[in-house]
Amino acid sequence: MAEGPDRVRLDKWLWAARFFKTRRLAVEAIQGGKVRIGDAPAKPAKDVRAGDRLTITSGQTTWTVDVLGVNEHRRPASEAQLLYEETPESRELRERRASERRAAPPLGADLPGRPSKRDRRQIESLRGARRDPRRGA
Repeated sequence: MAEGPDRVRLDKWLWAARFFKTRRLAVEAIQGGKVRIGDAPAKPAKDVRAGDRLTITSGQTTWTVDVLGVNEHRRPASEAQLLYEETPESRELRERRASERRAAPPLGADLPGRPSKRDRRQIESLRGARRDPRRGA
């Protein structure tokens, strides 16, 4: 009976463990410095083994996980969760930040009714939205 590999590329592992929908997104996150192995920045082809500690940032969410197993193939989510274990500190921090985001009202929620054109522009400037270059100034 053939056993699985004892190590696998980081981008494949992130995809198989379902942190990213595609390997391309995993590679972009790694190259953008959003994934670290231990305290060191990682590269997509870096091998991951059981026992490694990864720090993964996706959007506003950060996970610190210990690798329990490796798999080159994307399997169901129930199996993917067996590949890693999130540290208790990471879980607590992630849940606390998520509850803070849920409790905070969205920008413009204090405005009565539909925002006026002026209100919408102020909301967009607070969000950092870019203006459409086709619309001029």
